[in-house]
Amino acid sequence: QVDRYLYHMRLSDDVLLDVMARFQAEMVKGLGKDTNPTATVKMLPSFVRSLPDGSEKGDFLAVDLGGSQFRAHQVKVFDDGKQSSQLESKFYPTPKEVIQGNGAELFDYVADCLSDFMETQNLKHKKLPLGFTFSFPCKQTKLDEGVLLAWTKHFKVRGVQDTDVVGSLRRALQKHKANVDVLALVNDTVGTMMTCGYDDQRCEVGLIIGTGTNACYMEEMRHIDLVEGDEGRMCINTEWGAFGDDGALDDLRTEFDRELDLGSLNPGKQLFEKMISSLYLGELVRLILLKMTKEGLLFNGKVSTALLTKGKIEMKHVSAMEKYKEGLSNTKEILTELNLCPSEEDCIAVQHVCTIVSFRSANLCAAALAAILTRLRENKKLLRMRTTVGIDGGLYKTHPQYAKRLHKVVRRLVPNCDVRFLLSVSGSGKGAAMVTAVAYRLAAQRKQIDAALAPFLLSLETLREVKNKMRTELEYGLKRETQASATVKMLPTYVCGTPDGTEKGKFLALDLGGTNFRVLLVKIRSGRRRSVQMYNKIFAIPLEIMQGTGEELFDHIVQCIADFLEYMGIKGARLPLGFTFSFPCRQASIDKGTLVGWTKGFKATDCEGEDVVDMLREAIRRRNEFDLDIVAVVNDTVGTMMTCGYEDPNCEIGLIAGTGSNVCYMEDMKNIEIVEGNEGKMCINTEWGGFGDNGCIDNIRTKYDKEVDEGSLNPGKQRYEKMTSGMYLGEIVRQILIDLTKQGLLFRGQISESLRKRGIFETKFLSQIESDRLALLQVRRILQQLGLDSTCEDSIIVKEVCGAVSKRAAQLCGAGLAAIVEKKRENRGVERLQITVGVDGTLYKLHPHFSRVLRETVKELAPQCDVTFMLSEDGSGKGAALITAVAKRLHNIGQK
Repeated sequence: QVDRYLYHMRLSDDVLLDVMARFQAEMVKGLGKDTNPTATVKMLPSFVRSLPDGSEKGDFLAVDLGGSQFRAHQVKVFDDGKQSSQLESKFYPTPKEVIQGNGAELFDYVADCLSDFMETQNLKHKKLPLGFTFSFPCKQTKLDEGVLLAWTKHFKVRGVQDTDVVGSLRRALQKHKANVDVLALVNDTVGTMMTCGYDDQRCEVGLIIGTGTNACYMEEMRHIDLVEGDEGRMCINTEWGAFGDDGALDDLRTEFDRELDLGSLNPGKQLFEKMISSLYLGELVRLILLKMTKEGLLFNGKVSTALLTKGKIEMKHVSAMEKYKEGLSNTKEILTELNLCPSEEDCIAVQHVCTIVSFRSANLCAAALAAILTRLRENKKLLRMRTTVGIDGGLYKTHPQYAKRLHKVVRRLVPNCDVRFLLSVSGSGKGAAMVTAVAYRLAAQRKQIDAALAPFLLSLETLREVKNKMRTELEYGLKRETQASATVKMLPTYVCGTPDGTEKGKFLALDLGGTNFRVLLVKIRSGRRRSVQMYNKIFAIPLEIMQGTGEELFDHIVQCIADFLEYMGIKGARLPLGFTFSFPCRQASIDKGTLVGWTKGFKATDCEGEDVVDMLREAIRRRNEFDLDIVAVVNDTVGTMMTCGYEDPNCEIGLIAGTGSNVCYMEDMKNIEIVEGNEGKMCINTEWGGFGDNGCIDNIRTKYDKEVDEGSLNPGKQRYEKMTSGMYLGEIVRQILIDLTKQGLLFRGQISESLRKRGIFETKFLSQIESDRLALLQVRRILQQLGLDSTCEDSIIVKEVCGAVSKRAAQLCGAGLAAIVEKKRENRGVERLQITVGVDGTLYKLHPHFSRVLRETVKELAPQCDVTFMLSEDGSGKGAALITAVAKRLHNIGQK
């Protein structure tokens, strides 16, 4: 009979899955900036960005306002490795005249109680941080500020709505001369999550099922439109009690729900809460029993006065009637007290009504919770997720079967989530203290991280200084008397012209400059159908050859050429060849290049001080299979400039920003003292990587730069390159990460084996980690590939470190380039210069921000120069062929 009567309160799994989908849609609505104003589930940002990690310590105060009693707590958190804490609490009543009076009286009462508590605990002499648990919907703009949106749970204090409750509390505390620093405003749900999060780091959901009901969880910042920034996570207080206020649950609400709502303090509001929370369930049971009695289904149709009295049946009665063994005798006792003379059948029926009402509550609660768990799992892109829900509230704790029912239904609705339910022992008060402790820890950490990264933040003034010093060093390198001691070598390349479009023919090009070696066949056509066709093959250079003897290296190069000629079927042709050799060379002519010193990890013996063209010719002779006409030895920077110069005659600068860093540019012959002649121009290979080897930029080198330099193959050399090039940036990041881990700011203070390995952090990881499209989850995956087990907070810090290192690299590179474009402007004697820079290199091409920061820096430091950056398509190889073609053309003109 009861089942038939309460048929609409029984919810099937299909209905619950539908409720789950509706709630998910409401969550999305609440998170969107445009849709939030009309959303019933407000999804309020709490500005709690981090869970406890076990390193919190200190003394904290907390006050807890929101239930039938006001509570003050002192929480001692110990950093003893055991994650232990100690809680001292005192309970104060919340008199009706206070919770339905005015704001000033309420906050005076809170300050009064706290002062009394501090007196009791002998804390008056200490200035302690305080967390304020305020269990009502608030709109927060920061952690220690919150504007009350609406009172709930019988509270009706005048003059508080739409005001900042933290400000009100601070004023009341000042009046009482309480020595307290209010650091955080926390909802009780958030407090519950934080308390449980201290004991179980998997806890990322907080749930309250008591007088009121609510849930919070850790949401990805990129989904929260209401808050600036997309890094990391933030706890969202869903305020789910209002779910259905827009009619979304009308098909599930019964006549009893409607009657209960009409008789409440806030009709039409908090409809979901009125179907779930203990504040209303007793009343719901009373309304059902009253109607059933009136219809003659109970108590012989006799309605007692008690049954007509609102609030006469409370949640404690419902819980007592549902107890397993003594439930029936409890039911008889309770009904008799209500003057109802129940029969045994009446007792069984009433018990059944209680079960259906509380079971529906657990079902609805499970559906909304399942929606949150599904969102968490989808955010993490996991097929299966393990997580913990921190839980508090009288209904969950005291009802004999509620917890069991809730767990069972949740597991049925989300079978791909392994959920642990953790009861919060000391609840929201300790949680407020934990939020404060975490805020305290994060503030201290922030200071340490800022201190570590401060030397990487270069002011405009510092960058101008770098530009001016670079300019000075460029002049030293060009002058005869200072060239020998100059750090920026300014090597003449004997490339005296750029392409004019008449170049044609077949050319071979070699490209040696990193771990890969390329051989190319380049066909150049001139005239109207001007084009460049290329065929190439890439060969690896093993480490043992890079660091073996010079003879082995050049024999390996010739072996690769032989393979390529065979592959292309041109072994017999004697083709002109351009050799891109991306290491500092002193040239006496276009086809003579003496290696000044190896860079980029090369260490082959018996090469430095030798002519690399002669070494190549010797190796070809040793093999004795083919002959080649070696016309030009070219630096990759020059090759890049020539490639872009073929497309844009305005291109007179070549920049490489990749494994290494270097620049070349067309200099007026009259300024190059170390070469005879004053007419025309010649390309100068600056070899600017050595800038600073004389100590002139030591003021901006950090301890991390020094560590990277000392651990390199060429300590004390190429200092500027080591701050700006791809080969070293990852290593700088690794040194910073080790330092921050030692300070306990990363990876729980544990330096993993992989982090100890030099070179593990490649620059490609910087590019991936800094990508705007990458969520922190993917950053964590990259770190996991490196053997680094990171938290969400770790990932944010790692991303920040990568950003600081690569931004500085781009700015320093920009400062150097600004010196060169300014020099070009002065050479031409113009007020305003228009010039193109040909660029190549993986750092420029692949890093998400490097090119932008570089361009912005040049614009800032050389405002009278309009610089166009042109990406070199296949720079150095094609460039070597073009230089060879230009050299051939100029040679022919000379002969004529």
